[in-house]
Amino acid sequence: MIAAVRLPRQQRWEVEESLEELAGLAAAAGATVVHRVIQERGSPSPALYFGSGKVEEVGEAARAVGGNLFISDDPLSPIQERNISETLGIKVIDRTALILDIFAQRARTAEGKLQVELAQLTYLLPRLVGQWSHLERLGGGIGTRGPGETQLESDRRVIRRRVMQLRRELEHVQSHRRLQRQGRRRAGVPVVALVGYTNAGKTTLLNRLSGARLTAADQLFVTLDPAARLVEQGPRPFILTDTVGFIRKLPHELVAAFRATLEELKDADVIVHVVDASHPAVDEHMDAVDRILGELEVVHRPTVLALNKIDRLEHGPALEALTARRDGVAISAVTGQGLPDLLKAIDRVLPVSGAITLRIPHADGAALALCYERGRVLARVDEPQHVVVDVEMPQAWAGSVAAYRVLD
Repeated sequence: MIAAVRLPRQQRWEVEESLEELAGLAAAAGATVVHRVIQERGSPSPALYFGSGKVEEVGEAARAVGGNLFISDDPLSPIQERNISETLGIKVIDRTALILDIFAQRARTAEGKLQVELAQLTYLLPRLVGQWSHLERLGGGIGTRGPGETQLESDRRVIRRRVMQLRRELEHVQSHRRLQRQGRRRAGVPVVALVGYTNAGKTTLLNRLSGARLTAADQLFVTLDPAARLVEQGPRPFILTDTVGFIRKLPHELVAAFRATLEELKDADVIVHVVDASHPAVDEHMDAVDRILGELEVVHRPTVLALNKIDRLEHGPALEALTARRDGVAISAVTGQGLPDLLKAIDRVLPVSGAITLRIPHADGAALALCYERGRVLARVDEPQHVVVDVEMPQAWAGSVAAYRVLD
């Protein structure tokens, strides 16, 4: 059973689309949706989030259809979660807990399991309140802590200790990934990273371009563990990396836990934003990805927009308008349509072979900022009137600073 609250600032279709996505997440976790509820309220109820009458209505429906799990599309506080569960008599979770459960099922590598466990414990810690409330008043007199409070503090200590251990282990993972990236740099092969909403077709695209056979399916969050493959098609070879898909209302616990993996994006020469162009909420999906890229501080990386799944669209004015409006490349990772154009677009923004030396006046701070934002500064020497930098820059931006180039 799934439910959502529609607030006055929200459109009806937005809530319905989000609830449909929640149904897809439930299916990915192995659940079957037997009842859906959307309640319109001026504001959430502090005690139950939903109205008390609506919760009773859901309870009657649960008994009628045999529902044994209630999933809220919106985040629930620990108190709200407990109150709804006591009223319904069944287990209650929210979207965050559902996504964490899917990640726990899908994680395969040791790194992925560490990241998921860290996210789960971070989510669980504030929800320990009330777990031992039936014991909290069994202790002695004034100033004496009851066994409930003692058990609660003990659980918190265990979880915090484990969280610290996981963070240390992930720091080692981060160091290992840093060494891997340095090795790629020494090899001189540029890196292109795929990002996008979950189920946008990133893994299918990686398989098509690299010849890999990674698992891909028309399902949410099929790929969790990062993958890197060499692509030798197109004008220049490059390493293509795949990352976990994003989603609206992505739990902050996951963003924090997967930061070591997502830092691959910071080191990528080019980011390819893969979009499911056939999805009715394509604009909302793109905005969700852009917000997360902003949190990761990689919005200034050279980016190519790949409008995927055009094989599901009718070719005509609608597709042309979408391509023009978003300045993207229309492709189909399944059929291979448009991939030569995508490879050309990637090559245009890849760094030029070798570094160029620029002698930039102090007065032109914008040119120096461009070197850091759109290129990779390898060396810098500050002179009285100029800044001399050795920089690798995409061909598309090198022309903007060509006047300062130092010729051999």
